[in-house]
Amino acid sequence: MDGKSLNITEAKLGNLKKIIPEAFSEGKIDWEKLKAALGDDIEFKNERYVLNWAGKSDAFRVLQAPTTATLAPDEKESVNFSKTENVFIEGENLEVLKVLQKAYFGKIKMIYIDPPYNTGNDNFIYPDKFSETREEYLERIGDKDETGYMTREGLFRKNSKDSGHYHSNWLSMMYPRLFLARNLLRDDGVIFISIDDNEVHNLRMVMNEIFGEENFVCSFIWNTKKGAQGMATKNMIVPNHEYILVFTKHMNEFKFLGLTRETEGFSNPDNDSRGLWKRQYLQRLGQGLPERTIIDPETGNKFTFETPYTQEKLEKWIEEKRIIFPKDKSKYPARKEFLEEYENNQQLITDIGLFATKATTEKLYGLFEKVKIFTNPKPDSLIKFLLNVATKSDDIILDFFAGSGTTAHAVLGLNKEDGGNRKFICVQLPEKCDEKSEAYKAGYKTIADIGKERIRRVIKKIKKDGEGKLKFDGETGKQDLGFKVFKLRESNFKIWRQDIKTEEELKAQMQTHIDPLDENAKTENVLYELLLKSGVPLTAKIEKKNEHYWVSDGEIALILEKVDKAIIKKVIAEKPRKVITLDRLFKNNDQLKTNTALQMKDAEIDFKTV
Repeated sequence: MDGKSLNITEAKLGNLKKIIPEAFSEGKIDWEKLKAALGDDIEFKNERYVLNWAGKSDAFRVLQAPTTATLAPDEKESVNFSKTENVFIEGENLEVLKVLQKAYFGKIKMIYIDPPYNTGNDNFIYPDKFSETREEYLERIGDKDETGYMTREGLFRKNSKDSGHYHSNWLSMMYPRLFLARNLLRDDGVIFISIDDNEVHNLRMVMNEIFGEENFVCSFIWNTKKGAQGMATKNMIVPNHEYILVFTKHMNEFKFLGLTRETEGFSNPDNDSRGLWKRQYLQRLGQGLPERTIIDPETGNKFTFETPYTQEKLEKWIEEKRIIFPKDKSKYPARKEFLEEYENNQQLITDIGLFATKATTEKLYGLFEKVKIFTNPKPDSLIKFLLNVATKSDDIILDFFAGSGTTAHAVLGLNKEDGGNRKFICVQLPEKCDEKSEAYKAGYKTIADIGKERIRRVIKKIKKDGEGKLKFDGETGKQDLGFKVFKLRESNFKIWRQDIKTEEELKAQMQTHIDPLDENAKTENVLYELLLKSGVPLTAKIEKKNEHYWVSDGEIALILEKVDKAIIKKVIAEKPRKVITLDRLFKNNDQLKTNTALQMKDAEIDFKTV
């Protein structure tokens, strides 16, 4: 009992919902649908097949607004920073996705995300005021407590099922992120999205809109537990599975790589240059198949048998020396099936089996020395399965809801197993851990802290396991055992304000922008911001030569600390494709700036000052 009197309106609405459920949307009456259900001859406004929700136009505005943010390197939190090609980014993922657009447009082979499932207890970023401006949104996502951590009160909103925009809030959160993610995929790229029954229907609709219905690949089902373990719903149903929606950027470019199988039964007794093979018999008895006759080119022996294969196919295999002819004429020929063909021809089924979350929780429990560090993480074995069917050894994998770092764990683990060189980019908000949690008590203040530490511990374990076997040291060994940490930060350059109203404010701003670089900006941070905004990946090779930086083996040169005739001469002599320098370095020396621009033009070098 709650001590309240009967709410007559709620009771009537409840009765109406039982009779006409189709007239309700997100718990409220849709008057046009109600009229239509009661037989009124009405025309729906803008009637067409479309997914719409309250706040969709706001989601578009958030998506289309550019960002001035940047990513600052943090070498102290990284492992093998100067040589690794793995990246962990700490920051709000919508802004990070915008920052990555130039440098990673069309370069990602696989995206995996495990977003909030919208269970009614999720906390995530969404505009709870649909009139909220871009500036208000940015101010809100910048809310931090006295220690610098993003606050749940300012940054997150709990999306309760009692909300009048319950589904709409979730869609407004997901839409811009998925739109930007598509830009980053290669033409043959694929995105996997974990989801459950709460939003699988809406996710499919929104993905159809962003990626195109024709680029839907499948919906995988994976079992999270064995049998009927766990809590039952009020209808005595025990949920034991989740979904992974799969879309590609362009279906005509996409192909699953097939499942890697055990090599049992494969051998190479005749040292065939095509590798391991196993015997597959050609005859199929008792099926009423046509008879074919083939001749052994060496002995002239004829063999007639029932088979599903055409005469042309059999003759082709004889020409390719794939047919194994027996010496005994009473036996039947067979063909060689090579391991590579066997793997590539394996068919996937949508029910991909059991990947238990409990086993992963126990694995993390051991990895973090018996601290219950994270609740119900996705199994790294599940992500390995997806990596196996979708990526090759040099592909880049992105996860922008990285959580505890499962995707990074899976990439490192699979690379160890097959000698691959896959690279990960993981993005995680520095969401503050619950102060009552074991993770917080163990010193992990944010979810991002857990993710970074998990990757460090996985690297350490791989090195330990490899001692005395392979040189898994991240430097001389084959495997990349490191990761660069970057953190989302405001630009190192002063941003021109658009809200200037008076002449005095305009004059003050113009005076401030005589030198657009922030006086507290660090050279390394400026370097990475300029590279990102020039479309250069975060893992590009950077070498410092005296007063300037060389990037991607001299393709780009950056002069950031001082400039004179001698430096300009050295840089031009190296013939970079592009040179970027700070305008402040030419202060009170317009002649040097003009001469430098002319010299660069004569040398056919793209010269930019900022």
